[in-house]
Amino acid sequence: MPPIKKIALALLISFSTAGSLSVQADSVVPMTKAPTISSATPEFVYKYLLGEIAGQRGDIRLASQLFLDLAKQTRDARLAERAAKAAAYANQPGLALQAATLWVELDPASLEAQQASSQLLVASGNINQAKPHIKQLLKRPETRANGFLYLNTLLANQKDKNEVLASIKEFAAPYPTLPEARLAVAQAAIIADNTAVAKSELVAADKLRPGWEIAAQLNGQILFKEAPSKAISFYQSFLKEYPNANEVRMTYAKTLVNQKRHAEAKPEFVKLVNESNGSPEISAVVGLLSLESNDYSDADKYFEQALANGFKEPEQLYIYLGRSSERQKNDVKALTWYDKIQPNSERYLESRLSAANVIARTQTVDAAIAMLDNVDELTPEQQIIIIQTQANMLGQAKRNQESFDLIETAVKNLPNSPELIYDYAMAAERLGKLDVMETELRKVIRMKPDFAAAYNALGYSFADRSINLDEAKTLIETALKLQPNDHYMLDSLGWVHYRLGNLDLAVENLRKAYDMQADPEIAAHLGEVLWKQGQQEEAKKIWGLALKEFPANDLLVATAKKFNS
Repeated sequence: MPPIKKIALALLISFSTAGSLSVQADSVVPMTKAPTISSATPEFVYKYLLGEIAGQRGDIRLASQLFLDLAKQTRDARLAERAAKAAAYANQPGLALQAATLWVELDPASLEAQQASSQLLVASGNINQAKPHIKQLLKRPETRANGFLYLNTLLANQKDKNEVLASIKEFAAPYPTLPEARLAVAQAAIIADNTAVAKSELVAADKLRPGWEIAAQLNGQILFKEAPSKAISFYQSFLKEYPNANEVRMTYAKTLVNQKRHAEAKPEFVKLVNESNGSPEISAVVGLLSLESNDYSDADKYFEQALANGFKEPEQLYIYLGRSSERQKNDVKALTWYDKIQPNSERYLESRLSAANVIARTQTVDAAIAMLDNVDELTPEQQIIIIQTQANMLGQAKRNQESFDLIETAVKNLPNSPELIYDYAMAAERLGKLDVMETELRKVIRMKPDFAAAYNALGYSFADRSINLDEAKTLIETALKLQPNDHYMLDSLGWVHYRLGNLDLAVENLRKAYDMQADPEIAAHLGEVLWKQGQQEEAKKIWGLALKEFPANDLLVATAKKFNS
């Protein structure tokens, strides 16, 4: 018999509300009452006591086998139940199934026995054998509706999804007016990629139970696959008719976030906060959306509300509140938030890096570097992050030689980090050590063939210097295969096409990059290529807009000056 996952066996254990298996290994399933038999033979007493002793000693497999033998001998359903649960606890699927089958035979009216048998048979891949038990469960009015809602979970691990759909259709056929039955078929149809059946069943479910949120969410799921805008329109219409449908509202709000329509999502989450008596998770989401939209007052309000209501990961919110304070130019308050995070927190390093950036900006780079030097008990990966941050601070302060020296020493101590070697190559480039840069980037590519940034950096360097242009193009195209639609890499591709004389391809890629990210260096490149194409006015416009936002960018300033002079 195929192996049955332990989780399925755990579910079998959970069926019982009385006489359930102890969670301790030294206790096997107790019975509330010893079985009544016409004559307690010495053999029975011996096996029964042996089973008890085996369970107490942790040999639950032996205990379950003994109780199964006794159940067969006495025809007592309680012993079969005990054997099934013990075998499940011992992760003995074959034995559990034997015992559960006997349990059903001896007590066919038992809901637990039918559940156990159906679950074990399905887990072993025997859907057809499980069908009578499932149908028996569905016949019971008290378990029918929830049974249909559980069916797809029960059959989730079956490989043939069309067979699952056919089986659930078979189970649902006697109950055409039960909305849960219709929903179960729709769920199975979605999983089997049969959209037509799914839509038909959801229409029927909606007629039987108008405004049912589970069905609405499934319908939205189908529409989202067709086009996100269709799902959004559906949710809007549904919520207009059923404004208290908070589960649908949550799905609608998440869909808006998924489509980066943050401004529309925020009021939906605010409604949910008001409806949920201050759910800290929803408050945190509203805070994050407010932070994304630069509404710092609301961001602080909802983050602090989430903290007050017991958000499970307060350190995460301390980071967000620190960022909000930074953006409001309140660096003292930002440091206060970052300093709330203790060294034993998973976010401690993140808080120190954030604090270091504030110190570098408001005090000195040396003070920031010294603070990071005092962070203790770092893993090698965390050491690398600290060094990269320190080197970047020195680079931004135009202290390029110190940045290079720091990383050079680090590479000697940590020679197997492609990320660190990549930074070393970039530091070498800033000092004009182009041979070192090329050697180190090629080393990175050998060490980590999927390091897209290394291909891009080497290709861009060649293109910028108008050397090795065919190799440069190949390197950049490789980078884009590894990391499609990266705006920096698209900029590099546009630039190498410019150097190759392919002006139309250059503009195409540079426009695409600039549309994705209005970066000053992309603006410089795009303007230069447009100028060469004779589109001087558009080039000036792009440079002018970029210079307003990035007036100190060296490349942008130099390019605009060169062509405007």
